[in-house]
Amino acid sequence: MTRLLRLAPLLLACLAQLAAATDLAPNDWLHLSERLSGGRSVDFTPHGTQPGLVYPLQSSDDCSACHGADSTSPTDPTLKYRPHAAWAGSMMANAMRDPLFLAALDVANHDVPGVGDFCLRCHTSNGWYAGHVVKQGFGLPANDVTLGAAACLLEGSYDAPDGYSDYSGLSCHFCHRNMAQGPGGAPMPGNGAAWLDDSDCGGAGEPCRRGPYTYTGVTPPHPWQYSPLHTQSAMCGQCHDVTSPDTGSGPLKTLKLADGTDTGVPFPIERTFSEWQRSSYAGGGQAQTCQGCHMPMSEDPNASACGNPGYPNRSGTLAVHAFAGGNTWIPAVLKGEYDDTEGIPGSWNGLQRGNSFDQTVEWARQMLQSAATLQATITSLVAPGSGSPGSIGLQVKVTNRSGHKFPSGYSEGRRAWLNVRVHDRYGNLLVESAAYDGATAVLTHDAQARVYEVLQGIWNYKGGGNCDTTDLGNQPMFHFALSDCIAKDNRIPPLGFTPATAADPQGYEVRPVAASYPETTPGSGVLVNHDLVPYSFVLPAGAMGPFTVQARLYYQTSSRDYIEFLRREAQVNAFEGENQMCADGPGRPYVVGPKDRTRGEYLYQLWNNAGNDAQQPGYGKSPPEAIAFDSAISDNDRIFRDGFDGGA
Repeated sequence: MTRLLRLAPLLLACLAQLAAATDLAPNDWLHLSERLSGGRSVDFTPHGTQPGLVYPLQSSDDCSACHGADSTSPTDPTLKYRPHAAWAGSMMANAMRDPLFLAALDVANHDVPGVGDFCLRCHTSNGWYAGHVVKQGFGLPANDVTLGAAACLLEGSYDAPDGYSDYSGLSCHFCHRNMAQGPGGAPMPGNGAAWLDDSDCGGAGEPCRRGPYTYTGVTPPHPWQYSPLHTQSAMCGQCHDVTSPDTGSGPLKTLKLADGTDTGVPFPIERTFSEWQRSSYAGGGQAQTCQGCHMPMSEDPNASACGNPGYPNRSGTLAVHAFAGGNTWIPAVLKGEYDDTEGIPGSWNGLQRGNSFDQTVEWARQMLQSAATLQATITSLVAPGSGSPGSIGLQVKVTNRSGHKFPSGYSEGRRAWLNVRVHDRYGNLLVESAAYDGATAVLTHDAQARVYEVLQGIWNYKGGGNCDTTDLGNQPMFHFALSDCIAKDNRIPPLGFTPATAADPQGYEVRPVAASYPETTPGSGVLVNHDLVPYSFVLPAGAMGPFTVQARLYYQTSSRDYIEFLRREAQVNAFEGENQMCADGPGRPYVVGPKDRTRGEYLYQLWNNAGNDAQQPGYGKSPPEAIAFDSAISDNDRIFRDGFDGGA
């Protein structure tokens, strides 16, 4: 806690001394950051506001007294619209508790020592800006890079309330101090390198809270300023367009094509915002912001932003801070590992946000089930004879209804797939494509299986002149910090998707790879937002119709290959257990989380946990979520649909 509480006058004095010594203005964050690199050879976070704020970021717990739920009851309606209550269970609020992220962080730091500074900037806003990662700020010496980049210097613990912890993810104060421009009109730099308002708001002694509202009558009890940025998708884009780190000497990695040609384009790790920008949802009659889907307005007749008396009803004007995506697995893990509903309120143990985690899972399922639709059609049928096989031809149309590619976001281990089954008149399963075994988490990649994913790799890793996504032992590998090529990207484009722009004329950052989506009209440059998937199956001799086709679309947060890769990297490279690795960090040893296990092993055990009994059923192997379903039926002499379309 002592490092969290720094006096503003002392910080200002330090900054002024540093500026005088370097002939720089006190607010010249961009160049000051280069001087604060502590002699390191690489600065992975040279842009945006740097650690050492004059006004430290406040804890999100400070916001909960007004913006939290009225009670801890799971039926309390305020859970569904109060800002803190909705945020508390989201992956944004728990980005630093995510065991998947932490296992990947260790691999990244092993691949590129110190690169964790880049990752942690978006996962622990309070920790990073407080100087608890690599940079301390205001001319103070840098932290130990190895410890800081591994998140070993963060204060608090995984299960500590946010008021005592750097594990609070992206906090309320971080988002509501975001600015579109920095000192001297510097533009928003992206890659999570935000500009934060660090000035006194009208003599209030603290910065303004920035947001999308202008108040009349009753005003907030804290300083406030209307912010157009908070109404725009660019607000989300700064953390949801991730490029290979932009170091002081240029991008860490640039994109190579299949033939090895270096495009010079900084490698695009994630491009959710860019996908939206190049879709119909970015403008025109289909315009829809990120906030419109992921922060929908509450229509509850009693909606209120604040629980204190005297504040107005906000039904239809209160953005729900849900931030729901497709992740249903990790919120359930976090609830089981760190939430203690039996704990004492205000104690250091137990987040006590189980209801918010449950709500996040529910919202994520709703979001997934609105993301795509299916239409299954039987295109041909040769009925089997008593001694001869028959055949059936199908087409499944998958339409992307989201505002970005389907699926989007972090590429490693994330995927969606079509499962197609054909049954006879008695309900017997005759044939299946893309069968999934929930007990082993193995997805069968038969010849017709359609799996939607992006596979990033390392060009010429094996020496064969290819974009390699497997290691020398042909095991799948996921080295996102080293990736410099894309072997596959067959994810379905959003409506009105135009890969090529003036800034990216070849569409290198977002175009399909090893897949093809036709233009809506020849020469338009606009790709269709659906995939037409053909199937042809042999029907066994003697099978009797009518034959029923069932098509299901599934989404999965993390594949077995990815989980096993993270564990394998920890084993092969002899990573230390977390408490051993972080022995010199504050508050160690931790009594929750990985403890004496490596983060990769801890994640694997969570994934492989079958549970003890009905009261502790385990977390499952990143269980797939059903998104959409459709069916069709045929008789020996007829082909017709049953009229069912959509749903899960």
